[in-house]
Amino acid sequence: MSADTALRTSRGPVRRAERALAPDLARGAMLLIIALANVAGVVFAGEPGLDTAPEGADRGLNFALFELVHARGYPVFAVMFGYGLVQLARRQDASGATPKQVRSVLLRRNLWLVAFGFAHAALLYYGDFLGAYGIVGIVMTLVLLRRGDKFHRTALVLWALSAVEVLVIGAIVVSGIGGSGGSAPLPSSHVDSLAAPDYLASMLDRLGEWPMHTLTVLPFIIITWLGMWAARRRVLEEPARHKTLLKWTAVLGLGVAIAGGLPAALVSAGWLHVDESAAGLMMMLHGASGMFAGPGYVAVFGLIAMRVTRPGPVVGALSALGRRSLSGYLFQSVAWLVLLAPFTLALGDRFGSPTVTGPIIAVAVWLMTVLIAGLLDKREQAGPAEIVLRRLTYGPRA
Repeated sequence: MSADTALRTSRGPVRRAERALAPDLARGAMLLIIALANVAGVVFAGEPGLDTAPEGADRGLNFALFELVHARGYPVFAVMFGYGLVQLARRQDASGATPKQVRSVLLRRNLWLVAFGFAHAALLYYGDFLGAYGIVGIVMTLVLLRRGDKFHRTALVLWALSAVEVLVIGAIVVSGIGGSGGSAPLPSSHVDSLAAPDYLASMLDRLGEWPMHTLTVLPFIIITWLGMWAARRRVLEEPARHKTLLKWTAVLGLGVAIAGGLPAALVSAGWLHVDESAAGLMMMLHGASGMFAGPGYVAVFGLIAMRVTRPGPVVGALSALGRRSLSGYLFQSVAWLVLLAPFTLALGDRFGSPTVTGPIIAVAVWLMTVLIAGLLDKREQAGPAEIVLRRLTYGPRA
């Protein structure tokens, strides 16, 4: 078989029997976390989305969002992006494609992701990650993909240094809590496009916000690199062989994320009062510890997948959404624009507290994507965004 013929035969979607369950399950389930985080940002027109004067049940919701959601969802997709890059390259290699052809496919796919990201941000939502994924994917393809195991262990060193950083910041925060007075809120930046009076104004704002947002999230290449390291060892394809690693990763990853998020969560709920300097340090700790939720959550889904011998309706539906996660992600952004923008239905504050209404809308939209993905799965049809990306990457016959 020639390399060109092999490349053509590898264009179709991977058959379900060939896919590991854990990556799809993680993507499908964690789109709920993405929905909760983004809805909070939209209804409060800020980053992160935060009710600075919560009362009653709002306090508990603020606490839960800062412990489990804010800055804790996107690291999962960053890990899975790095993992998926290796899987795609491995599949191309197995089909007989040359290294040059594999590199060409990956570069083309990631360049189109940048274009998707620009369109997504311009038309729908400033907080796009697709463009950043595309840029990171290009760098990883050119610099990291064909490196040896010894070089990839650098990723583990970087994560160890990140853990030290979290410990240092945490120690500073804890030592200053006792002597910190005041009632400063957690720092949150206002997002103009989310408060714009009309669609055209919001679009113009987003065109200015997207480049800066993309630049600020590019450092997540450290997270994607860990996903690449794990994929080289087939951790999620062979979870039973890596059971101990997955258990420790789940415990330590989520443990660091929850412990590091606790001070900010307490302040967000109004249960801890600090001055402006301490609040800033707590947000720094919150962000630094949040990256550990990525491998932590992924490890949890790896352990769940290991126990699933035959997916039931719930696992099957979540996995179906995971296989169509790009479409699910973009569907959410359409929903936020239609349901929550000030110039559309603006449902966020029409039915009581936005802190309560927002999560209800987020769960409803996510459940809709689960149902739609399940229907598409029964018809053995890919998501619309996946179809477009595949054809742009491989050609119109893909």
